[in-house]
Amino acid sequence: MQAFGKSQGGTRREDMRFLTGQGRYLADIAPANALHGVFLRAPVAHARITAIDVEDARALPGIRAILTGADLIAMGVTASVYAITLPDTRGGKGAAPHRPILAHDVMRHVGEPVALVVAETREQALDALDAITLDYDELPVSLALSPGGAEIHHEAPGNLALDWRLGDADAVADAFARAAHITTLDVRQNRVTAASIEPRAAMAEWDNGRLHMAFNGQGVWRLKTELAKALSLDPDAVHVTTPDVGGGFGMKVMVYPEHYALAAAARAIDAPILWVAERGESIASDNGARDLTSTAELALDADHKIIGYRVRSTTNLGAYNSQFGQNIQTVLFSKVLTGVYDIPVADLHVQAVYTNTTPVDAYRGAGRPEAVTLLERTLDMAARELGVSPFDLRARNMIAPGSFPYKTPMGETIDVGDFARLLQRAAELGDAAGFAARRAASAEKGLLRGMGLAYYVEAILGDTSENAALEFTDDGGVRLFVGTQSNGQGHETVYARYLAELTGIDEDRIEIVQGDSDRIAQGGGTGGSRSVTVQSTATYQMTRQMVAGFAEFLTRHTGAPFDFESGIFAASGTNQRFTLIEAAELARQAGEEALLRHDARITLDDRCYPNGAHLCEVEIDPETGALRLDRYLAVDDFGNLMHPMLAEGQVHGGIAQGFGQAVMENLALDADGQILSGSFMDYALPRATDLPMIGFESVPVPSKNNPLGMKGCGEAGTVGALAALSNAALDALWERGVRHVDMPLTPVRVWGWLQEAGA
Repeated sequence: MQAFGKSQGGTRREDMRFLTGQGRYLADIAPANALHGVFLRAPVAHARITAIDVEDARALPGIRAILTGADLIAMGVTASVYAITLPDTRGGKGAAPHRPILAHDVMRHVGEPVALVVAETREQALDALDAITLDYDELPVSLALSPGGAEIHHEAPGNLALDWRLGDADAVADAFARAAHITTLDVRQNRVTAASIEPRAAMAEWDNGRLHMAFNGQGVWRLKTELAKALSLDPDAVHVTTPDVGGGFGMKVMVYPEHYALAAAARAIDAPILWVAERGESIASDNGARDLTSTAELALDADHKIIGYRVRSTTNLGAYNSQFGQNIQTVLFSKVLTGVYDIPVADLHVQAVYTNTTPVDAYRGAGRPEAVTLLERTLDMAARELGVSPFDLRARNMIAPGSFPYKTPMGETIDVGDFARLLQRAAELGDAAGFAARRAASAEKGLLRGMGLAYYVEAILGDTSENAALEFTDDGGVRLFVGTQSNGQGHETVYARYLAELTGIDEDRIEIVQGDSDRIAQGGGTGGSRSVTVQSTATYQMTRQMVAGFAEFLTRHTGAPFDFESGIFAASGTNQRFTLIEAAELARQAGEEALLRHDARITLDDRCYPNGAHLCEVEIDPETGALRLDRYLAVDDFGNLMHPMLAEGQVHGGIAQGFGQAVMENLALDADGQILSGSFMDYALPRATDLPMIGFESVPVPSKNNPLGMKGCGEAGTVGALAALSNAALDALWERGVRHVDMPLTPVRVWGWLQEAGA
């Protein structure tokens, strides 16, 4: 058996049903008799609730239930929405204020759920929302991205939820004392929303003493655990499923208040309830992302070698801890803090604050784009200050191929890499040498052209363990049970094709089963670029065990020793040949039922570290500030590719999302915490016409931390794009005197920087 995929291409098996309207999304699977749920949401960012009168609403036609926070408490559903906390430098752990399922005393952000209305039709439920009287006394609103301001939780004086530190502060201070040059850069990273094409949705039903919750998430097991706890149910009494999902990007990983409320309501009235968010509701209630300010300081010696790196960040958690909120700009940020560079010492100090905004959590890249953006922008600024090429400064400081495994000052061990080779390849493919001529041609048209470079690295995240199981069906097919969850990435294709390659089973005989807590005992879900690497490794291990089991059975059954090659069991010196399907049928006839199902659980030796160089060029019209992306190239090391087309598609999608944040996306609020970009009329997303054809080349350096030599690719495009685009914009504006830019690079902001520089 081979130890890795053959990089076979081909179309995605999912595409036909998706493109012909046969996908089964959450709204498609609800039973015909499902009731409809809608949520009353906080209209202001901070207020004490003085009264909720729902009696008039309850009397309206079709209303089956209205639940408030007080009703949930009376039902014994008092759980706090699930979230983790981290160690705090002040002792103990970060703040952990109670986050109610439905606000019942204080509303702390616009969009926070306050009541759930359940009706026979959605229209009736919406009418009932209008009939609810919500009285409140407004409280001071705190939006400050710094400790202080009006208190949101008494558990966090000054709204400081977490003070977190990693690294060697003394060693870094010593390095700065010895430095020949120090570059300092302040970077603001704007708040965005995931804007998945399918909004969040869920359907809860109570069936003979069991709760079934269907939701469009990224893994079923955490929700199963939390619902069982919150409703005081035995875990076996909770069944969680996920149908097709129209995009997740990290935002759909989490357990949200709506899940608990729907489950409690379904149990109370013993009827299925469907909730599908509207777009404005999603923008107000989905976890936000990014939203931090950082100061980076880079110390270099006289030879332009980096000798120390120091970062101070303040990050917005929103009004409450979300599931991984405290983790994102701390632990996850730290994993790639020093990038691909041989930086001996580093110091990261993060303060996380509460504000009267929607909670902030993971979004494509989850801390790694933020860290890489900060470092790569600082490196570009250092190159300008030193008067050297940004390519040369990076190459001079990259971890050398002979230094692996390399332990970073943040404690990560990078197994392999050939960073300088990828950087050089990007310069060649991107024709860096011809940039001056292209800049001159743009200038002749009155346009400013800039080149942006970024070299990223990311660490795949999430559980390093995963399960795979396979069962042979009566009709001559197989089911492969996986612990990850597709959100549109093409998992069905890559998993089926890989299993077919390993076993010789026809791909069209393979059914992929995912997203069902009854059928799959455990799994790590999808997120952190983990899915194909860990799931394929589990499939590989399971297949090896299965083949060994069948070889032993065939030997017993026939008396001849069998080997397995190219999908066929063969006994040397005989004409006996069996496919796996034929061997399974023999086992079935022989009563060897144990051979008809195989399970494996694996744990990777360690994480892997995808990396690569992004090179882009932009043109800016100085008269309007409009930015146009003209060229984009990604040269990536994803290790051995399982499916090149899918990998390239992930890169394209990630870059498009990075472009959106860098150039146009911004979840804006006014001083009262009201959302100013609460619809797609105001919240700008990239269109196909905004992007050129994106170049992609794979330069694999196989990982040593899994037997397939793979590295994740799902988030890589976004991790590299933010810095590359920001660096390109500043490069274009530099000759006009602009010395600093921040995302989003909208026309009005770019025009404003040009006017300030000109003045």
